[in-house]
Amino acid sequence: MKKALILGITGQDGSYLAELLLDKGYEVHGMIRKSATGNTMNIDHLSDKIISHKGDLLDLLSVYKLIKKIDPDVIYNEADQDHVSWSYDLPNYSFDITGSTVGKILEMIRDINVNIKFFQPLSSNIFGKAELFPQNEQTAFNPQSPYGLAKVFAFEICKYYRNVHNMFVSTAIFYNHESVRRAPDYVTRKITQAAAKISLGLQDSLHLGNLDTKVDFGYAPEYMESAYKIMELDKPDDFIIATGEAHSVEDFLKETFKVVNLNPNDYVKFDKKFSRSNDTSMLVGDYSKANKTFGYEPKTKFKEIIKIMVENDLKLNSIK
Repeated sequence: MKKALILGITGQDGSYLAELLLDKGYEVHGMIRKSATGNTMNIDHLSDKIISHKGDLLDLLSVYKLIKKIDPDVIYNEADQDHVSWSYDLPNYSFDITGSTVGKILEMIRDINVNIKFFQPLSSNIFGKAELFPQNEQTAFNPQSPYGLAKVFAFEICKYYRNVHNMFVSTAIFYNHESVRRAPDYVTRKITQAAAKISLGLQDSLHLGNLDTKVDFGYAPEYMESAYKIMELDKPDDFIIATGEAHSVEDFLKETFKVVNLNPNDYVKFDKKFSRSNDTSMLVGDYSKANKTFGYEPKTKFKEIIKIMVENDLKLNSIK
Protein backbone atom coordinates (compact mmCIF):
# COMPACT_ATOMS: atom_id res chain seq x y z
CA MET A 1 0.00 0.00 0.00
CA LYS A 2 1.38 3.39 -1.01
CA LYS A 3 1.55 6.10 1.64
CA ALA A 4 0.68 9.76 1.14
CA LEU A 5 1.27 12.66 3.52
CA ILE A 6 -1.03 15.65 3.09
CA LEU A 7 0.08 18.91 4.67
CA GLY A 8 -3.02 21.06 5.12
CA ILE A 9 -5.44 18.15 5.15
CA THR A 10 -8.20 20.08 6.95
CA GLY A 11 -8.67 22.61 4.15
CA GLN A 12 -10.88 22.46 1.08
CA ASP A 13 -8.24 20.95 -1.20
CA GLY A 14 -6.57 18.75 1.40
CA SER A 15 -9.83 17.11 2.43
CA TYR A 16 -10.93 16.34 -1.14
CA LEU A 17 -7.47 15.00 -1.86
CA ALA A 18 -7.67 12.74 1.20
CA GLU A 19 -10.96 11.26 -0.01
CA LEU A 20 -9.55 10.67 -3.48
CA LEU A 21 -6.34 9.02 -2.27
CA LEU A 22 -8.28 6.73 0.06
CA ASP A 23 -10.40 5.65 -2.91
CA LYS A 24 -7.20 4.95 -4.82
CA GLY A 25 -5.98 2.63 -2.07
CA TYR A 26 -3.46 4.90 -0.39
CA GLU A 27 -2.66 4.94 3.31
CA VAL A 28 -3.35 8.61 4.00
CA HIS A 29 -1.54 10.63 6.66
CA GLY A 30 -2.41 14.22 7.47
CA MET A 31 -0.65 16.92 9.45
CA ILE A 32 -2.93 19.01 11.65
CA ARG A 33 -1.69 22.17 13.35
CA LYS A 34 -2.94 23.37 16.75
CA SER A 35 -4.99 26.26 15.35
CA ALA A 36 -6.80 23.86 12.99
CA THR A 37 -7.84 21.33 15.64
CA GLY A 38 -11.16 23.10 16.10
CA ASN A 39 -11.75 23.24 12.36
CA THR A 40 -11.70 19.62 11.23
CA MET A 41 -15.23 19.53 9.82
CA ASN A 42 -13.91 18.76 6.34
CA ILE A 43 -12.26 15.53 7.49
CA ASP A 44 -14.38 14.45 10.48
CA HIS A 45 -16.11 11.87 8.28
CA LEU A 46 -12.67 10.39 7.51
CA SER A 47 -11.45 10.18 11.10
CA ASP A 48 -11.42 6.37 11.14
CA LYS A 49 -9.72 6.14 7.74
CA ILE A 50 -6.88 8.65 7.83
CA ILE A 51 -3.93 8.82 10.22
CA SER A 52 -3.63 12.27 11.80
CA HIS A 53 -0.41 13.76 13.15
CA LYS A 54 0.34 16.92 15.11
CA GLY A 55 2.64 19.39 13.41
CA ASP A 56 3.07 22.91 12.11
CA LEU A 57 4.97 24.49 9.23
CA LEU A 58 6.26 27.05 11.73
CA ASP A 59 7.87 24.18 13.65
CA LEU A 60 10.10 22.67 11.02
CA LEU A 61 11.45 20.04 13.39
CA SER A 62 7.93 18.62 13.74
CA VAL A 63 7.64 18.42 9.94
CA TYR A 64 11.05 16.75 9.61
CA LYS A 65 10.25 14.15 12.26
CA LEU A 66 6.88 13.48 10.64
CA ILE A 67 8.35 12.87 7.18
CA LYS A 68 11.07 10.65 8.63
CA LYS A 69 8.55 8.64 10.68
CA ILE A 70 6.06 8.08 7.87
CA ASP A 71 8.52 7.88 4.95
CA PRO A 72 5.67 8.48 2.48
CA ASP A 73 5.74 7.73 -1.22
CA VAL A 74 4.33 11.18 -1.94
CA ILE A 75 3.81 14.47 -0.12
CA TYR A 76 1.09 16.91 -1.14
CA ASN A 77 1.76 20.36 0.28
CA GLU A 78 -1.71 21.89 0.63
CA ALA A 79 -0.68 24.00 3.64
CA ASP A 80 0.06 27.69 3.18
CA GLN A 81 -1.30 31.19 3.73
CA ASP A 82 -3.59 31.06 0.72
CA HIS A 83 -5.63 34.25 1.00
CA VAL A 84 -4.58 37.16 -1.23
CA SER A 85 -6.12 39.95 0.87
CA TRP A 86 -4.61 38.55 4.08
CA SER A 87 -1.18 38.56 2.47
CA TYR A 88 -1.17 42.37 2.24
CA ASP A 89 -1.41 42.57 6.03
CA LEU A 90 0.78 39.51 6.70
CA PRO A 91 3.50 39.73 4.03
CA ASN A 92 6.34 38.21 6.04
CA TYR A 93 4.18 35.32 7.23
CA SER A 94 3.00 34.74 3.66
CA PHE A 95 6.56 34.81 2.31
CA ASP A 96 7.69 32.29 4.93
CA ILE A 97 4.80 29.80 4.92
CA THR A 98 3.85 29.99 1.24
CA GLY A 99 7.33 30.50 -0.19
CA SER A 100 10.48 29.63 1.69
CA THR A 101 8.97 26.73 3.66
CA VAL A 102 8.63 24.84 0.37
CA GLY A 103 12.40 24.87 -0.01
CA LYS A 104 12.88 23.72 3.57
CA ILE A 105 10.53 20.77 3.06
CA LEU A 106 12.29 19.78 -0.15
CA GLU A 107 15.64 19.92 1.62
CA MET A 108 14.18 17.63 4.30
CA ILE A 109 13.10 15.18 1.60
CA ARG A 110 16.56 15.29 0.06
CA ASP A 111 18.04 14.41 3.44
CA ILE A 112 15.50 11.74 4.48
CA ASN A 113 14.62 10.01 1.21
CA VAL A 114 15.28 11.65 -2.13
CA ASN A 115 12.78 9.30 -3.80
CA ILE A 116 9.76 10.82 -2.04
CA LYS A 117 7.60 12.58 -4.63
CA PHE A 118 6.46 16.14 -3.87
CA PHE A 119 3.44 18.08 -5.16
CA GLN A 120 3.19 21.85 -4.85
CA PRO A 121 0.02 23.75 -5.77
CA LEU A 122 0.51 27.23 -7.20
CA SER A 123 -1.92 29.99 -8.08
CA SER A 124 -2.96 32.04 -11.10
CA ASN A 125 -1.92 35.03 -8.97
CA ILE A 126 1.66 34.36 -10.08
CA PHE A 127 0.65 35.96 -13.40
CA GLY A 128 -0.92 39.03 -11.76
CA LYS A 129 -1.23 41.67 -14.46
CA ALA A 130 -0.68 39.33 -17.36
CA GLU A 131 -0.08 40.44 -20.93
CA LEU A 132 -1.13 37.12 -22.47
CA PHE A 133 -4.71 35.79 -22.56
CA PRO A 134 -5.24 33.00 -21.82
CA GLN A 135 -2.15 32.26 -19.76
CA ASN A 136 -0.12 29.10 -20.32
CA GLU A 137 2.85 27.47 -18.62
CA GLN A 138 5.26 29.82 -20.46
CA THR A 139 3.51 33.08 -19.53
CA ALA A 140 5.75 35.56 -17.71
CA PHE A 141 5.14 36.04 -14.00
CA ASN A 142 3.91 39.45 -12.84
CA PRO A 143 2.52 39.02 -9.28
CA GLN A 144 0.64 41.88 -7.64
CA SER A 145 0.45 40.66 -4.04
CA PRO A 146 2.71 39.13 -1.38
CA TYR A 147 0.77 35.90 -1.90
CA GLY A 148 1.52 35.92 -5.63
CA LEU A 149 5.17 36.70 -4.97
CA ALA A 150 5.44 33.83 -2.49
CA LYS A 151 3.93 31.40 -4.99
CA VAL A 152 6.45 32.49 -7.64
CA PHE A 153 9.23 31.78 -5.13
CA ALA A 154 7.69 28.36 -4.42
CA PHE A 155 7.62 27.59 -8.14
CA GLU A 156 11.28 28.53 -8.64
CA ILE A 157 12.28 26.43 -5.62
CA CYS A 158 10.43 23.42 -7.03
CA LYS A 159 12.04 23.90 -10.42
CA TYR A 160 15.49 24.09 -8.80
CA TYR A 161 15.12 20.86 -6.82
CA ARG A 162 13.71 19.05 -9.85
CA ASN A 163 16.43 20.19 -12.24
CA VAL A 164 19.48 20.36 -9.98
CA HIS A 165 18.79 17.50 -7.57
CA ASN A 166 16.80 15.33 -10.00
CA MET A 167 13.88 15.01 -7.58
CA PHE A 168 10.28 14.21 -8.52
CA VAL A 169 8.76 17.64 -7.87
CA SER A 170 5.61 18.62 -9.76
CA THR A 171 3.43 21.71 -9.60
CA ALA A 172 -0.05 22.68 -10.68
CA ILE A 173 -0.99 26.29 -11.34
CA PHE A 174 -4.54 26.15 -10.03
CA TYR A 175 -6.96 28.87 -11.05
CA ASN A 176 -9.80 29.69 -8.64
CA HIS A 177 -11.58 26.52 -7.61
CA GLU A 178 -14.73 26.46 -5.53
CA SER A 179 -16.82 23.96 -3.58
CA VAL A 180 -19.11 23.60 -0.59
CA ARG A 181 -15.94 23.45 1.53
CA ARG A 182 -14.72 26.89 0.49
CA ALA A 183 -14.03 28.99 3.59
CA PRO A 184 -16.55 31.80 4.29
CA ASP A 185 -13.91 34.53 3.99
CA TYR A 186 -13.61 33.90 0.24
CA VAL A 187 -15.96 36.05 -1.83
CA THR A 188 -17.64 33.11 -3.60
CA ARG A 189 -18.67 31.37 -0.37
CA LYS A 190 -19.53 34.73 1.18
CA ILE A 191 -21.97 35.31 -1.68
CA THR A 192 -23.58 31.84 -1.63
CA GLN A 193 -23.95 31.89 2.16
CA ALA A 194 -25.49 35.37 2.07
CA ALA A 195 -27.96 34.43 -0.66
CA ALA A 196 -29.04 31.36 1.31
CA LYS A 197 -29.43 33.29 4.56
CA ILE A 198 -31.27 36.19 2.92
CA SER A 199 -33.71 33.81 1.25
CA LEU A 200 -34.35 32.17 4.64
CA GLY A 201 -34.80 35.52 6.40
CA LEU A 202 -31.59 35.14 8.41
CA GLN A 203 -29.67 38.06 6.84
CA ASP A 204 -30.67 41.47 5.47
CA SER A 205 -27.85 42.53 3.16
CA LEU A 206 -24.50 41.68 1.61
CA HIS A 207 -21.51 44.03 1.42
CA LEU A 208 -19.01 43.49 -1.40
CA GLY A 209 -16.12 45.26 -3.12
CA ASN A 210 -15.53 45.61 -6.86
CA LEU A 211 -17.68 43.25 -8.93
CA ASP A 212 -16.08 43.64 -12.35
CA THR A 213 -13.07 41.38 -11.66
CA LYS A 214 -13.16 38.43 -14.05
CA VAL A 215 -12.16 35.02 -12.71
CA ASP A 216 -11.64 31.50 -14.07
CA PHE A 217 -13.87 29.49 -11.70
CA GLY A 218 -13.35 25.72 -11.47
CA TYR A 219 -14.53 22.89 -9.22
CA ALA A 220 -12.18 21.89 -6.39
CA PRO A 221 -12.77 18.08 -6.41
CA GLU A 222 -11.84 17.95 -10.10
CA TYR A 223 -8.68 19.95 -9.47
CA MET A 224 -7.60 17.48 -6.79
CA GLU A 225 -8.15 14.64 -9.24
CA SER A 226 -5.74 16.46 -11.53
CA ALA A 227 -3.19 16.73 -8.71
CA TYR A 228 -3.37 12.97 -8.27
CA LYS A 229 -2.97 12.31 -12.00
CA ILE A 230 0.02 14.66 -12.18
CA MET A 231 1.75 12.68 -9.45
CA GLU A 232 1.03 9.39 -11.24
CA LEU A 233 2.92 10.50 -14.35
CA ASP A 234 6.32 8.98 -15.15
CA LYS A 235 8.05 12.36 -15.10
CA PRO A 236 7.56 15.50 -12.97
CA ASP A 237 6.30 18.64 -14.69
CA ASP A 238 4.25 21.84 -14.33
CA PHE A 239 0.64 22.18 -15.47
CA ILE A 240 -2.07 24.81 -15.60
CA ILE A 241 -5.41 23.56 -14.28
CA ALA A 242 -8.27 25.86 -15.24
CA THR A 243 -11.54 26.00 -17.18
CA GLY A 244 -10.53 28.44 -19.93
CA GLU A 245 -13.63 30.52 -19.17
CA ALA A 246 -13.82 33.86 -17.35
CA HIS A 247 -16.79 35.14 -15.37
CA SER A 248 -17.00 38.33 -13.35
CA VAL A 249 -17.78 38.42 -9.65
CA GLU A 250 -20.99 40.17 -10.70
CA ASP A 251 -21.85 37.17 -12.89
CA PHE A 252 -21.28 34.91 -9.90
CA LEU A 253 -23.47 37.16 -7.75
CA LYS A 254 -26.36 37.28 -10.24
CA GLU A 255 -26.29 33.53 -10.87
CA THR A 256 -26.22 32.84 -7.12
CA PHE A 257 -29.26 34.99 -6.37
CA LYS A 258 -31.04 33.50 -9.36
CA VAL A 259 -30.89 30.11 -7.64
CA VAL A 260 -32.93 31.51 -4.72
CA ASN A 261 -35.19 33.62 -7.00
CA LEU A 262 -34.01 36.97 -5.62
CA ASN A 263 -32.68 40.19 -7.20
CA PRO A 264 -29.19 40.94 -5.85
CA ASN A 265 -29.71 44.69 -6.44
CA ASP A 266 -32.19 44.66 -3.56
CA TYR A 267 -29.64 43.37 -1.06
CA VAL A 268 -26.06 44.04 -2.19
CA LYS A 269 -24.16 47.17 -1.13
CA PHE A 270 -20.71 48.32 -2.22
CA ASP A 271 -18.08 48.58 0.52
CA LYS A 272 -14.66 49.91 -0.45
CA LYS A 273 -12.95 48.03 2.39
CA PHE A 274 -13.48 44.82 0.39
CA SER A 275 -11.77 46.20 -2.73
CA ARG A 276 -8.17 45.14 -3.40
CA SER A 277 -5.55 47.88 -3.46
CA ASN A 278 -3.75 46.47 -6.52
CA ASP A 279 -5.95 44.10 -8.48
CA THR A 280 -4.91 41.69 -11.21
CA SER A 281 -5.82 41.61 -14.87
CA MET A 282 -8.19 38.98 -16.23
CA LEU A 283 -6.73 35.60 -15.32
CA VAL A 284 -7.97 32.74 -17.47
CA GLY A 285 -5.99 29.58 -18.02
CA ASP A 286 -5.00 27.55 -21.07
CA TYR A 287 -5.16 23.93 -19.87
CA SER A 288 -4.24 22.34 -23.21
CA LYS A 289 -0.98 20.87 -21.87
CA ALA A 290 -2.84 19.03 -19.08
CA ASN A 291 -5.45 17.90 -21.57
CA LYS A 292 -2.84 16.43 -23.92
CA THR A 293 -0.76 14.87 -21.13
CA PHE A 294 -3.35 13.19 -18.94
CA GLY A 295 -6.74 14.00 -20.42
CA TYR A 296 -7.80 16.80 -18.10
CA GLU A 297 -11.08 18.44 -19.06
CA PRO A 298 -13.28 20.53 -16.72
CA LYS A 299 -16.62 18.78 -16.23
CA THR A 300 -18.53 20.79 -13.62
CA LYS A 301 -19.37 24.14 -15.18
CA PHE A 302 -19.85 27.62 -13.71
CA LYS A 303 -23.63 27.54 -13.11
CA GLU A 304 -23.54 24.00 -11.75
CA ILE A 305 -20.80 24.89 -9.25
CA ILE A 306 -22.88 27.79 -7.96
CA LYS A 307 -26.03 25.67 -7.70
CA ILE A 308 -24.16 23.02 -5.69
CA MET A 309 -22.80 25.66 -3.30
CA VAL A 310 -26.09 27.50 -2.81
CA GLU A 311 -28.10 24.33 -2.21
CA ASN A 312 -25.54 23.22 0.35
CA ASP A 313 -25.72 26.58 2.16
CA LEU A 314 -29.51 26.45 2.12
CA LYS A 315 -29.37 23.02 3.71
CA LEU A 316 -26.82 24.07 6.34
CA ASN A 317 -28.75 27.18 7.37
CA SER A 318 -32.10 25.39 7.36
CA ILE A 319 -30.69 22.91 9.86
CA LYS A 320 -29.63 25.77 12.12
